[in-house]
Amino acid sequence: MPIAPSAYPPATLTISLWDFTWYTRTGPGEPFHDLDRAFAEAVDRGYNTIRICAMPLLLFASGLDTRQLRLGPLGGAYGQRVRWYDVAGPTEIDGRRHLLALFRAARRHDCHIILSSWEYQQSPSFAADRAWFDAVMAIDPERRAEALADAMADLIDFLAAHEGLDDRVAFTELHNEVQAGHLADGLPAGDTVVALRPRLERGLARFRLRHPDRPVTVNYARVPVGSLRGVPPDIDVAVFHPYIYGVLDELLDTFALRDPARPFPQDLVRRELLRPGAPDFDDWLPPAENRWRLEATVVGRREVYVHDWCDPDAWDAWLYDRYAVHRLAMADRLRTWIAAAADWAAHAGVPLVFGEGWIGYTPLHGTFEEGPVGAAFCRLALAESARAGAWGSVVCSNAAPHHPMWRDVTLQRDCAALLHGHPGHAERPAG
Repeated sequence: MPIAPSAYPPATLTISLWDFTWYTRTGPGEPFHDLDRAFAEAVDRGYNTIRICAMPLLLFASGLDTRQLRLGPLGGAYGQRVRWYDVAGPTEIDGRRHLLALFRAARRHDCHIILSSWEYQQSPSFAADRAWFDAVMAIDPERRAEALADAMADLIDFLAAHEGLDDRVAFTELHNEVQAGHLADGLPAGDTVVALRPRLERGLARFRLRHPDRPVTVNYARVPVGSLRGVPPDIDVAVFHPYIYGVLDELLDTFALRDPARPFPQDLVRRELLRPGAPDFDDWLPPAENRWRLEATVVGRREVYVHDWCDPDAWDAWLYDRYAVHRLAMADRLRTWIAAAADWAAHAGVPLVFGEGWIGYTPLHGTFEEGPVGAAFCRLALAESARAGAWGSVVCSNAAPHHPMWRDVTLQRDCAALLHGHPGHAERPAG
């Protein structure tokens, strides 16, 4: 039987996605230099929960000394205009002490934390050297979910041994977006969600050997409609990330940003999206000593290049020019995915959470997600999530201290109110 979430988390989780940035951007002037300020601002915007990469493998399974953990950018200007990658400069932390500092701050501000890991997607790419990346990749793909389970169990034991800080844990995810990273290495071609299920079930079972009374789960990129049979039926929380893309998918397809099997249309990209003076794609790389980082992130070079060198106004205009054709389909997809996720959760008898969403991955300085279209989708998503009875949701993946949307306090408060069942705004995306 699924484990009910513990009594101490709030009845509704309003979630801000702090991912790995809470430890990669801790230097002076960075958004997580002052954790108390970050939490205070989150509470002021209506949040009571944050979702993080807790770096469990690094801290509890790698064998590396993390007392002087050095972190920093990808190298040179590479990635500096890419959302989540714009680390301002090198920093050094004691990994376990910084984890405790985060949990102590959460307690001071009466917030809770969803534990997850991005270690098989990009977290190790921000380390000063490749030891972390090599350590996690050295684990046999068939055992990676179990290794994550052991590390997460150790992490919870560590929190419990320090002032009972484990009371801040809302629930534990073995990993972020399990079908979209190196957890799926070595699987046969075909339906990754279905093929991954045995590995995940072994990981969930392993965690429960250590912590049978704690809710544990995994989460999925998008809502894998047509493959939901691959979701382990005994997860304790149904967690999905409904990125609907729509018009953004058209952009990705037009410029082949995620399809390395197709030629890269450099001239078309330069003419329609880039700023003057952009280098050629083949010339845009981190310094030679940092190129190992390209292996350690799942975001491809084409996407980084265009995000780094696009004219944000040109990017936004491209999307706005084509949005009308996609508007109804995008709204329908969002409603359908939320309904499908809610139906799966109801059938499994577990609470439903949307840990990320809504439109998709846009450049740091693009405003399509933050503008009238994106804001309307945030309101639609939160209203639909509340209607579906979701236990928790993000306002938007970009609503966090390290994104420009953080400045839109009104939108975040409004959406938090919608999730708590106080609708008061139009639910139709702007058109």
